Amino acid sequence: MTRKSVNQAPTLSEPKTALDTSRRAFLRGAAAAGAGVMTAGAAQSASPDPLITEVQPWAQSFGDGVDETPYGLPIEYEDDVVRRNVEWLTADTVSSINFTPIHALDGTITPQGCAFERHHSGAIDLKKSDYRLMINGLVDTPLVFSYADLERFPRENHVYFCECAANTGMEWAGAQLNGAQFTHGMIHNMEYTGVSLRTLLQEAGLDTAGDLKDKWVFVEGADASSNGRSIPMEKALDDCLIAFKANGEALRKEHGYPVRLVVPGWEGNMWVKWIRRIEVTDAPVESREETSKYTDTLEDGTSRKWTWEMDAKSVVTSPSPQSPITHGKGPLVISGLAWSGRGAITRVDVSKDGGMSWETARLAKPGEKMALTRFYLDTEWDGSEMMLQSRAMDETGYVQPTKTQLRAVRGLNSIYHNNCIQTWLVRSNGEAENVEVS
Repeated sequence: MTRKSVNQAPTLSEPKTALDTSRRAFLRGAAAAGAGVMTAGAAQSASPDPLITEVQPWAQSFGDGVDETPYGLPIEYEDDVVRRNVEWLTADTVSSINFTPIHALDGTITPQGCAFERHHSGAIDLKKSDYRLMINGLVDTPLVFSYADLERFPRENHVYFCECAANTGMEWAGAQLNGAQFTHGMIHNMEYTGVSLRTLLQEAGLDTAGDLKDKWVFVEGADASSNGRSIPMEKALDDCLIAFKANGEALRKEHGYPVRLVVPGWEGNMWVKWIRRIEVTDAPVESREETSKYTDTLEDGTSRKWTWEMDAKSVVTSPSPQSPITHGKGPLVISGLAWSGRGAITRVDVSKDGGMSWETARLAKPGEKMALTRFYLDTEWDGSEMMLQSRAMDETGYVQPTKTQLRAVRGLNSIYHNNCIQTWLVRSNGEAENVEVS
């Protein structure tokens, strides 16, 4: 095991932790068992297992036909894997948020039906045939695009995470919500398809705007709130996407059908849904969503704005309060997610003792820019209590901070951009709860 003080800066040259001999032996034994039953923490059964030796009901008749679930609904045995709201967050669900069940998912791609949603005035019904997108302001030719018009432009496909700036926001003053879904579930990761915002701005022409380095775009949605946000021209011309598909299918109603804005790596409030207008301006508009809201309160009581990027962050999703250890002692897969709005995740460390020592986790695949990265730590659990933490690092060299480090700057009265190291206390019975390590 690689050990390092919590206060010591990690180095990328540290070797990855190898699997213990006992784990390898267990897995070899499981493979050699053949048709026999072997599970973690359980001995091979000496008597025949009727689930293997007897013909089961599902093998004695025909199953459902191909059109039984035309839009691929999940099987009933997974009906607990759903988005969940916290009732006391807002006065009404039309201006609320629900949370992705990240504790029950694996890999990195979030199914649209599980992906968190945030509304400021409710999800609206907008037909493709009624959709219009206007570009105006400091452009050579103001334009209006229909949905059919957008489909004719060269399109791109990118996997990006979308994280609400308030994700983990209720944890500033202490451990509050008991579950990864509720502490970190204001996030999803999907493959978006659409047209680059740069392409549409170039279609309208930007010569009228003059020097672009001090120009902005103001974007707003077609819903009652409009949710207007100002975006620097540099970002607009870089990687912003006018998206009309997610994970290969049309956007769901709650995700901005038929068209939304994608702003990779930046706070989700800027990902305007049902986007209807893009105005080129010579200054930020200073809307409600970028002045009284979505600013960061500091320890001295002042607030700073324009904190768009989501800093490197991670969380162990299993074991966690909603995903306890149920198999007892033996091989254990610790799994979680890491991400950064400033680039790709390069490394994730996991601690089982509250940050006293760290082991380097295995990344499921190399990190991708502004996308979720899945990590695993394959270990042995002896039934002792654990204080599970994860610590992410991105390609800029940034290391995910502790709560203490964040509070030194932000105090206790902040809301947004809490990317602190999360701690789960895993008890000897496998159950877990949200705790704080000072």
